[in-house]
Amino acid sequence: MEDYEKIEKAIVFLEENHHRQPSLREIGENIALSPHHTQRLFKRWAGISPKQFLQFLTLEYAKHILENSGSLLDAAFEAGLSGTGRLHDLFITFDAVTPGEFKHQGKYVLIQYGIHSTPFGRCLIGVTSRGICWLSFFGAEGKERSEYELRRHWRGARFEEKPGVTASYIKAIFGRGINPGQKPLTLYLKGTNFQIKVWEALLNLPEGGLFTYKSLAAAIGKPRATRAVASAIGQNPVSYLIPCHRVLRKSGEVTGYRWGPVRKKAIIAWEAAQRDHSTMNIEGC
Repeated sequence: MEDYEKIEKAIVFLEENHHRQPSLREIGENIALSPHHTQRLFKRWAGISPKQFLQFLTLEYAKHILENSGSLLDAAFEAGLSGTGRLHDLFITFDAVTPGEFKHQGKYVLIQYGIHSTPFGRCLIGVTSRGICWLSFFGAEGKERSEYELRRHWRGARFEEKPGVTASYIKAIFGRGINPGQKPLTLYLKGTNFQIKVWEALLNLPEGGLFTYKSLAAAIGKPRATRAVASAIGQNPVSYLIPCHRVLRKSGEVTGYRWGPVRKKAIIAWEAAQRDHSTMNIEGC
């Protein structure tokens, strides 16, 4: 968690000063670390240097990836699954509430929840006997806001704060390695039929790729429903697992993320850093 707080501050500094390519010393001064420890922080968190990380934060990088994502999206949907990213090695399955359950707002459902640290700051995760029903990041607003949103989304449910129960889910989601025989992660989600369709489509987006709202709308057979798709994405109740962070405006700008634009950029850049970009040459980065 402490790593992410410093990374987030560094991202803001890098974005504000990327035009002049700030030195490692300047980045370190901004986050109260020596150049040596700044380098170590980025290496530990993302596996690359601050200078390399900056490449993945630029608008030029986002535009480059968007321009080359069309065929990647088609291939992913034709295959019916996403790429070989770490998360999808876990095999995420999807279970929607029934119409009756939707009507009763989750009545009789027991949701156990907990607050945990992750590579992208603190989060609140909620789980039921049928799967993960909530995952939200939070920062300065505190856990109270996240708890309020969870309870509002599942108005009829019963709640228990059980961090000992939810810790194993966090380990499975953000852990470094996949354990042989690890059980699949199941999502148990409440939404309209259209929202469910959009969320299912998001699960097909390959790790490290970036896509536009328009291309996603076309992929689900609703090419004229770009605004409706954007609205459904904004209502995603399970951050990171359903990768709404991989969808951008066609301009490449990062805006409107439910858990903050800086966090969205951090996740996008972190995912990009996990891939092999040694042969990629992006002008202006």
